[in-house]
Amino acid sequence: MQTTREPQEPPPGAPLLPLGARRVAAWCTVALLVTGVAAVGIWLCVVFKSAVTPVLLALLGTALLAPVFEWLNRRKVPRALAAALTCVALIAVVGGAGYIVVKALIDTGDQIVDSVQDAGDWIRAHFGLSGADDLGNVADNAKDLLSKWGSSLAGGVLTGLSVIGSLLATSVLALLLTFFFLKDSDRAVGLAHAVAPRGAGEVIEAMGRRAFEAISGFMRGTTFIALIDALCITIGLLILRVPGAVGLGALVFVGAYIPYLGATISGAVAVLVALADRGFVIALWALGVILAVQQLEGHILQPMIQSRTVQMHPALVMLAIAAGASVAGILGMLLAVPLTAAAFGIIGELKGRYGSPSEPAVSRETAD
Repeated sequence: MQTTREPQEPPPGAPLLPLGARRVAAWCTVALLVTGVAAVGIWLCVVFKSAVTPVLLALLGTALLAPVFEWLNRRKVPRALAAALTCVALIAVVGGAGYIVVKALIDTGDQIVDSVQDAGDWIRAHFGLSGADDLGNVADNAKDLLSKWGSSLAGGVLTGLSVIGSLLATSVLALLLTFFFLKDSDRAVGLAHAVAPRGAGEVIEAMGRRAFEAISGFMRGTTFIALIDALCITIGLLILRVPGAVGLGALVFVGAYIPYLGATISGAVAVLVALADRGFVIALWALGVILAVQQLEGHILQPMIQSRTVQMHPALVMLAIAAGASVAGILGMLLAVPLTAAAFGIIGELKGRYGSPSEPAVSRETAD
């Protein structure tokens, strides 16, 4: 007779789940905790966006201007005066650049919009694409929107004044915070040790340094690369005698702060303008100029200029931009990449401190 074997009960104290299941459960718990904390943090940032936005802009400005402040400080300039001079330089540079960009867009905005509409008509006439109608409609709507917005603003509509007032208040607050961040940057280490739990001050300091280095690398590198891209593309469009070349170069400079997406949109607009006003051959030459500049940026400028702490995969950059746009619109798109770079800097610091140098190939328990 065959006897049925009774299932053996695990010995007392033995784990109920195998090692693989316990590891998966542990990692799932960690992922849920991190996701929950991140969700609460994002929700708080959205609720208190009026205070969070100037702080984030001030951090970006501080990361960009830190070399100028340090140069003045090494020349024995007092910290308060050095911070004030740096902020004045920021106002002069940003104000001058903003004036040039806005003036170029105002002077050539109608011409660019008309050229885009003409490009839509050309595509529809030569290829019979119905989507070109939408391109022309977008151009018409954009032109109408710009004219209505400008007239309402000139008329002193309360909504327009409210938006301008909010932007002005945010800019002033961000500038003041940038001044204090620069002036009191030497106290940041002491503050990190003061607010950190006992024994964690050194880790908090190292994490803050890595995050700030990542943001600094992104801001300085992106600004320099955007300037080179805008100059090269503007010169190329001027040589090709494309109308509105300066305004298109301004679009390239502004769009460079949104990696990949901004360059693609501004480049497409430049090609469409060349197609409408200069013909198919000149449009191909304009496309060649833009692609050459992008190759120069991707293979030479970014590896040489940008810090390795902000070298992220393009897919990750696009996901960060999409997430930022869903949370805070255009401002979120601008802040998404530097904040993601800072997060990766912190993760890298933690991994370097607490990660095991080498993972074992196969543990004895797993093999059994």
